Amino acid sequence: MEDYYEILEVSRTATISEIKSSYRKLALKYHPDRNQGDKEAEEKFKKINQAYEILGNEEKRAMYDRYGEAGISGSSYSSDPFEDLGDIFASFFGGGFSDFAKKDLDKYMLDIEINITLEFKEAIFGTNKDIKYKIKTPCKECDGSGSKDKNTKTCPYCKGKGKISKRQGFVNFVQTCPECQGSGQIIKEKCPKCKGKTYQEEEVSLNFNVPKGVDNGMRIRIANKGNVSKNGEVGDLYIEIRVKEDKLFKRYDDNLFIQVPIFFTQAILGESILIPTLSGDKKELKLHVGTKDKERFIIKNEGVENINTKITGNLIVEIDIKTPKKLDEKQTKLLKELQESFNIDHKNNKESILDKTKSWIKKFIRD
Repeated sequence: MEDYYEILEVSRTATISEIKSSYRKLALKYHPDRNQGDKEAEEKFKKINQAYEILGNEEKRAMYDRYGEAGISGSSYSSDPFEDLGDIFASFFGGGFSDFAKKDLDKYMLDIEINITLEFKEAIFGTNKDIKYKIKTPCKECDGSGSKDKNTKTCPYCKGKGKISKRQGFVNFVQTCPECQGSGQIIKEKCPKCKGKTYQEEEVSLNFNVPKGVDNGMRIRIANKGNVSKNGEVGDLYIEIRVKEDKLFKRYDDNLFIQVPIFFTQAILGESILIPTLSGDKKELKLHVGTKDKERFIIKNEGVENINTKITGNLIVEIDIKTPKKLDEKQTKLLKELQESFNIDHKNNKESILDKTKSWIKKFIRD
């Protein structure tokens, strides 16, 4: 059996508040009304509710933490899972779960989630975006009923709850009613305008500011820009950020990483090199004599400004030493002279070149 903490994507030390927050996010993401026809999402939604029923209850959670699945196998589950889930949805959407099921958010979730893709620099420095997306509004022809005569009646299969429960072992699984598709109501004849969907879709435009420092996977909430309910309630728009990769820079939290190729002589001599930064300026970096391959240097405050603290991270520079693949006669002669200047002569010495090199390194360090 899967671990309930893993299902809700929280640690075992998570607070009730953290558990509720994670549950809300996942329940919205995998809700059947938002993933119609997606069996995988439906199964995920069931597991999420099952996990929250245990971890959201202090007594059941304590038993689960102590004894695992065996600790809750004998627990008494409510005969009607809507009663247990009522408090959960009430805290998130207002009202009891029965009310939630009956109106079923007008057969669609009020909140909308869309994705936008940003260039690497747009995410770092912030930008302004114009987007277009579709919202759902109640069908005016049928007043959002989905019925040609605007009349509905209670679904006899789920008795107006919009959900049905099936018991497997000691667990009750909840799923959308197949007869009314979760509305709790059935109609005699579908509205010709919306084809019984109860809503119509329209494209809207929005201009919004992307703050500095957003990262891949972050979500921006824009209030009152979602779908519209029959009672006039408006949901929120959630924009999930996706960021393109950069050719030079890699991002790790608030730090930037860049690999800079240099010639081996620059490393040996400890020369100064110019490092490109994301702002377009170049920073001078003084290498030390004998800089090693893959050695790293830090240039402070050239990273990413944290979206919350406004503290700027660092630029981490990794040295990539390049050596020549071919040498001409003059270059070969010069390098041999350099080698001999360090008293490395493996031809006329009984000591191996490896031992001689080790001795030279030790002497170099002492000096």
